[in-house]
Parts: sequence; structure tokens; C-alpha cells
Amino acid sequence: MEATIEVTGLRKRFGSVLGLDGMTFTVEPGQVTGFVGPNGAGKSTTMRVILGLDAPDAGTALIGGQPYRSLRRPLTHVGALLDAAALQPSRSARNHLLWLAHSQGLTAKRVDEVVGLSGLESAVRRKAGGYSLGMRQRLGIAAALLGDPPVLMLDEPFNGMDPEGIMWMRGFLRSLAAQGRAVLVSSHLMGELQDRKSV
Repeated sequence: MEATIEVTGLRKRFGSVLGLDGMTFTVEPGQVTGFVGPNGAGKSTTMRVILGLDAPDAGTALIGGQPYRSLRRPLTHVGALLDAAALQPSRSARNHLLWLAHSQGLTAKRVDEVVGLSGLESAVRRKAGGYSLGMRQRLGIAAALLGDPPVLMLDEPFNGMDPEGIMWMRGFLRSLAAQGRAVLVSSHLMGELQDRKSV
């Protein structure tokens, strides 16, 4: 599958509020694309439309030339972090990842690999509900990587990160793009996405 995100003419209205008005952009493989705007600008809504969680009023959103709903085993095509708090707090981080992996026919070995990639080894057996926001972001990234997808979408992944975590995240995102993945990262702070292409 080609590692691209193509958004064309997206419009989305929530009652009297126009959330998206003709949103158009392409995320190419091999680079991190920054999606920058203030809170409420439509970044999360755009990502939700791409992932088929919200239906647009007009326009299209394709991953590798296909709508998300047509992807078989979607975690192997696109990994997404939309909400770091979307987990079962009484479940350990490893069990959270195992549950996701089994839902897609992925192995426990792959769970251990993404735990290592995301830097969670020392905390993986703790209950995820006790994680700081920064640690939950790492867990969300591990989940997004489970299927080794060519496309990644991360909504505000720097939230809750300390300076060391922000430096790690920047390097990690660059390494993912260097592998030929298309990486879309949203932020309301331009400084978090310095030296990156923005849409």
C-alpha cells in the first residue's frame, strides 16, 4: 500500500458551527508533516474524518488511495493516536497492547517490540491508569505502531511531555519518516513542529 494521506475538499458542520471548510492537503511518505493551528481549528476533526469516526458533509479522505472503512486489518495500514486517555485504567500497559494486538491478529512478540521502541520497558506492567500524560502518550504511540503501518497520525503527541520527552519524540518521528512512512502530527504550538512542513 502506498504510504500517503490525501484529503480533498473536506467540509464538516456541527449544527451552526462550520468545523471544516474545504480542507485539502497531502501527506507524502518519508516525511513528518506538521498540522498546526489553535485549539478548535479542526485538526482533531480532520483526523477523525480520515479514520472514518466522523462522516464529512463533503470531500474525501484517503489512506493509500482508499477510504479507511475499506482497509482490512486497519492497524497494518495506519496507526493513530487521537486521545492518550482512551484506555482501560485498571489494565496494565502490556495487557492493553496485547488486547489491541490480538484484535488484529498480531503477536505478543510485536507487543514487546513496540514497548521497546516507545521506551516503556520499565513501566509496562504497571496499571496504565497510573501513568502520567507523557507516559500515556508513549503508550498511545506504541499502540499506533503495533501493525507496523506505513501511515501514522498523531494528534498533539507532545502534550504532557517534559523537555527530554519532547526531544525524544522529535527524533523518533524523524526516524519513522526516514523508514519511508507518512507521518501526520498535529499541534497547537508551532515550536513543537519546528523545521517541519506544515499544512
